[in-house]
Amino acid sequence: MGAGKTTIGRQLAKKLSSQFYDSDYEIEQRTGADIPLIFELEGEEGFRKRETQVIEELVSLKNIILSTGGGSVLSPVNRKALEDNGTIIYLKSTAEKLFKRTAEDKRRPLLQTEDRLGQIKKILSEREPYYLSMADEIIDTHDLGIKQIINKILKLIETNESN
Repeated sequence: MGAGKTTIGRQLAKKLSSQFYDSDYEIEQRTGADIPLIFELEGEEGFRKRETQVIEELVSLKNIILSTGGGSVLSPVNRKALEDNGTIIYLKSTAEKLFKRTAEDKRRPLLQTEDRLGQIKKILSEREPYYLSMADEIIDTHDLGIKQIINKILKLIETNESN
């Protein structure tokens, strides 16, 4: 949450002439409801079921850039679908940096708590082992700007294509 997946994904897709998809956006478009409302009505479990369905559909598309919600890795079905169908790049950041990036964001149901930083640390400790085990590439975004991150990804793609 707050790592820049959507912003970077959109710009990367433009540079690569690829189609960009954000699984959370796709869920909102299909349901006509925003993520906080889905969480309120269906709980996290209901949202995760929708997320799995959308990810399974999107990974079957070719030449796309896909940004998934940070919690998508909690599902073994999602992990397999993502690992089997593309290159996974983990945009790694510190809890403190993610806290700063999401400080004013009211659209993240899991962060609506008194101890937002503590919650981010807890979420990161649960998810990071999956991020690390799944990642084909890890980019530490802590001190990098968007253009620098995109350039790193483009260099990784260039290197992979020439090997």
